[in-house]
Amino acid sequence: MATETGFSKEDIKYMKAALKQAEKALAIGEVPIGAVIVENGRIIGRGYNRRNTDHTTLAHAEITAIRKANKKVGDWRLEGCTLYVTLEPCQMCAGALVQSRIDRVVIGAPSYKSGCGGTLLNILQNEEFNHQVEMETGVMQEECTAILQRFFKELRQRNKMRKKAAAQVAAPGAYDAHSSAAAAQAPAPDTGNAPAPDAAGQSSFD
Repeated sequence: MATETGFSKEDIKYMKAALKQAEKALAIGEVPIGAVIVENGRIIGRGYNRRNTDHTTLAHAEITAIRKANKKVGDWRLEGCTLYVTLEPCQMCAGALVQSRIDRVVIGAPSYKSGCGGTLLNILQNEEFNHQVEMETGVMQEECTAILQRFFKELRQRNKMRKKAAAQVAAPGAYDAHSSAAAAQAPAPDTGNAPAPDAAGQSSFD
């Protein structure tokens, strides 16, 4: 049954579950992206972004959810399943989803940096491949966008505080262009395929 938003209650329910996974990423300082895989009304795989935490390129939310779902069903194929993800999959994750033979992918917010569910490329539905994925976009887009904006706002604030602290500890007159550049290079989370905020403080997908 469709809601007033035009999306089914089931799609909204499971996107909320994906957002809960994104909150876990936010809690550990990662770009907040979450995903769940559903089969016959049951979540069989969950994942959230842990790329910086685990020091691996592969620790995207979708890849983790796929791996857990594969283990649950005892097969590499995920036919009859749907993946819900808060941010449009990148090229790696979109390719993995096609390879998994998953039936359907439901996307929250678009990714203008590396979205491969139709924004930059449409790997999920490329007719040259031996499998195409049914796709639904824009489910709870406002909420999925908001959590990313929250992350980038907090990241900007932390970076500003680092620079201010570096300036305060510098000896009088020693805070030259060199030390300013060094402070600006303080470590910050790798934002991966998430949209970066622009000069106005808004994310690029606004």
